[in-house]
Amino acid sequence: MNITVKQLRAFVAVAKTRSFTEACAQVHLSQPALSVAIKNLEEALGGQLLARTTRTLALTPEGEAFYPTAQRLLADLDEAFDEMHNRFSLFRGKVAIASMPSFASNQLPLAIKTFRERYPKINMMIHDVIAEDVVDMVRGGRVELGVSFDPGDTEDLVFQPLFDDRFIAVLPQAHPLAGVEVVGWQALLEDDFIILQRPSSVRLLVERILEGEGLSLSPQFETHQLATIGRMVAMGLGVSVVPSLCRGQMNELGAVCCELEAPKITRQVGVITRRRYPLSTAAKELVDVLLTSY
Repeated sequence: MNITVKQLRAFVAVAKTRSFTEACAQVHLSQPALSVAIKNLEEALGGQLLARTTRTLALTPEGEAFYPTAQRLLADLDEAFDEMHNRFSLFRGKVAIASMPSFASNQLPLAIKTFRERYPKINMMIHDVIAEDVVDMVRGGRVELGVSFDPGDTEDLVFQPLFDDRFIAVLPQAHPLAGVEVVGWQALLEDDFIILQRPSSVRLLVERILEGEGLSLSPQFETHQLATIGRMVAMGLGVSVVPSLCRGQMNELGAVCCELEAPKITRQVGVITRRRYPLSTAAKELVDVLLTSY
């Protein structure tokens, strides 16, 4: 069965007006074209919908039964077309993003503000999760895009870099090294050290770099969140190293941040998306805002 929207609109116009002349004006068809549309619809359905005489135009019982169905189909189509137009025009929609907490609490709000000013009708779902979970959420399709460290060589993901982030030292305000410009690794490692638990990518990266320099990491405290590290350092429980994008958060928590001497630890932060899955229009625009903000 091959029924077109044109045929449905023609039938509904005729059924509503009971006039071919008025129906032609409503659907912008000539009378021969309107007659052909009705005839093709009747052939597709298998019977007559209109009873025509030289003086009257009426619906057959089957036409009466089909009329509300045709109206509902057209209303549903119009609603669907309007919805998709609004989504493509960014008048409506929703986009989900996952971000590691250090970026979500420091840099992401500015990008969201810019996006919101451009597209105020787009709703956003923000998941602030650890870096490893960002990758898993994107890979599993639970979010359209994520912001995290470079996940490395992956066939199913696309990584678009935003900026290079370097690691910095975090010290209590009363620490003897708090006033120096650059802190040495040896001095840090001799103090009580606080770091994220495995399998945190931050933890694994720090360990790998230090091992390459012949240095060993023996932390006294391990935790799951960078915010907890900042609070513990501020309380004088030890020292740590964190990505520099956490600098503002560490300062707010009461800790002091200093540059680190070699070996320098840097890592790219960027947008992660799935390679073989197209983004929604809203997600594309959010990626563009992120890429042009840094």
